[in-house]
Amino acid sequence: MDILPLWAWLLFYVLVFIMLIADLKMFGKKGEHEVSIKEALKMTFVWIGVSLVFCAGIYFLYPVEPHEKAMEFLAGYLIEKSLSMDNLFVFLMLFSFFGVERKYQHEVLFWGIFGALVLRSIFIFAGAAMVEQFEWVLGLFGLFLLYTGGKMFSHNDEQQSDPSQNIIVRLFKKFFPVTDQMHGEKFFIKEKVKVNSERQRVGDGTSGIKFATATKATPLFITLLVIETTDVAFAVDSIPAVFSVSRDPFIVLTSNIFAILGLRALYFALAAVAKYFTYLKYGLGIILIFVGIKMLLAMNEYINAGAAWLGYDLNMPHIEIPTVWSLAFIFGTLTLSMGLSYLISKPNKN
Repeated sequence: MDILPLWAWLLFYVLVFIMLIADLKMFGKKGEHEVSIKEALKMTFVWIGVSLVFCAGIYFLYPVEPHEKAMEFLAGYLIEKSLSMDNLFVFLMLFSFFGVERKYQHEVLFWGIFGALVLRSIFIFAGAAMVEQFEWVLGLFGLFLLYTGGKMFSHNDEQQSDPSQNIIVRLFKKFFPVTDQMHGEKFFIKEKVKVNSERQRVGDGTSGIKFATATKATPLFITLLVIETTDVAFAVDSIPAVFSVSRDPFIVLTSNIFAILGLRALYFALAAVAKYFTYLKYGLGIILIFVGIKMLLAMNEYINAGAAWLGYDLNMPHIEIPTVWSLAFIFGTLTLSMGLSYLISKPNKN
């Protein structure tokens, strides 16, 4: 594994910081701004363009096999981007459930994605260290991806759990008061509360009630909390999937981060037509199963050793699927599933 100089990592994080500021300036206009589809599409193409420029930079950054590294970045980016599409449906459901108006959604998504950057960076560094020490862990990742890919075909959209019963939300509400109503784009407010309900005499002989100022969370913050915990579940699927095309932590991290950075813009661009992508989840299931199989095929030594320990002579050959083939398969599956979904679900003009 190539070890890149510190300046390469610093350059990446500086670029991410600059793009976050640009994204905030684009969507975070003063007042209750409702993001238009035109704005969202513009920022989506900007994010894709920046990602492709960074991919070109990777080609010149690596002295050994630069073309392969660039292809690994593209494959990892496409895997994460395609699996992140499933997040859009969850975002729509959560905003509908908690009654978050469109003009406040950009605030929740910005901080939700910012939190995802931190959490995923931790997960990726931990995963890379684990794979470096225990290569056989990739086999477990492969089995897990086969399982989650299969679940995509049996998942019933009508059997959604109540987001307000999220264990993190329930724990938060136990220790922190939450308002009943939204307060614009505020996550926290200060509110006067009665210290006690007994009327007491005051200096001028009149009666009054003692009040104190308390900080309360709003339902908008609860929505953010659910989005953050939901992203952890998505990361459990997507991060192992990216390890199927690269074990380089820089490639895994940068492809993952660039894919989710553009998710907020993509949400506003596709939210209006997301209902037509009803069969997208089956395409995502096929992608997860594919990368799971790809991982297991590369783990033949460990599988053969396990079979021998059980008394079987498996003699499974080592099969390495080229990155360019993986890239073509993932892109083709995603395009086909989205195209079929739209053709089958589009409204009848007659």
